[in-house]
Amino acid sequence: MTHDNNPFPPADQDRHAIWEMLVRRDIQAFVTQDWSLVEDDFAAEGFFGLHAHNLGNPDGWRLAFPTLTVYRDEWLRQAAVSAATQYDEPLEEALFRITHMRDIDIEGARAVVHKKFDGRIRRCDGELEHLQWQTLYFCSRIDNRWKISSFVGYLPHPMSA
Repeated sequence: MTHDNNPFPPADQDRHAIWEMLVRRDIQAFVTQDWSLVEDDFAAEGFFGLHAHNLGNPDGWRLAFPTLTVYRDEWLRQAAVSAATQYDEPLEEALFRITHMRDIDIEGARAVVHKKFDGRIRRCDGELEHLQWQTLYFCSRIDNRWKISSFVGYLPHPMSA
């Protein structure tokens, strides 16, 4: 079974484009450590990101990414760590397998996108990396294309009731 199929048909243009941006391009850029593949997917002006630290209580969430530059640097650091790790399966395929993004709420030129990571990737040393968190992305249609305006990342998945 292939996991890289966009679940939104091309006729659902907005959701199809958002999935391509937040799943396909993000995974391909991360695996290749190539920020240039995703840099235009962000609304740099006013961008920010919150780090939820896997906490369901928002009192513990922090403004870890006050600018796109700060986020880019952390993204590149994480991509480099991942690239230096030897996995027992192709990393790109594994990331597609554990990434789920079906809930995209669109109102006019704004969207809230629910992206979940839920799975394990076996490393060559026999250890398992368990990826289990979710991110809420806030996107805006700017110049007729979707861009990431902000996000709340590293939320617990599933959220506790």
